Amino acid sequence: MKVEQITSRADYDKVMKQIEKLLQKATKLGGFEKLSKDDRTNLAQWSAMAEQFEDDIPLMPMKAPKSLAEMLRYKMYEKGWRQKQLAAILDISEASISGLLSGRRKLSIDLAKKLHSKLDIDAHFLLMSA
Repeated sequence: MKVEQITSRADYDKVMKQIEKLLQKATKLGGFEKLSKDDRTNLAQWSAMAEQFEDDIPLMPMKAPKSLAEMLRYKMYEKGWRQKQLAAILDISEASISGLLSGRRKLSIDLAKKLHSKLDIDAHFLLMSA
């Protein structure tokens, strides 16, 4: 199969099928080093083209958090933190974090300052969330 560049989803699908065939072949043979030189070259070229095509696809825009709880959950997800870690970073109790996430606790000025400085949450967003 001769492909110079992937310019459409159809081209991408064809290349991905060829990549999958070579991966299955390598698995059956016992490793990539057992593929022929041409197969290894094709696999490398097709993989690079597929990666380039994937990188050029615009990502779906994320819905912006509308509440403080959503923003905190987003920041925790983004950083890979748990409530306990977030509480330690903000120097507040885990119960306070739990209250913020559930909507039972209101935002204080001190906490708003910490959220802005330590998590880079927009001050206007924090003001509107208070």
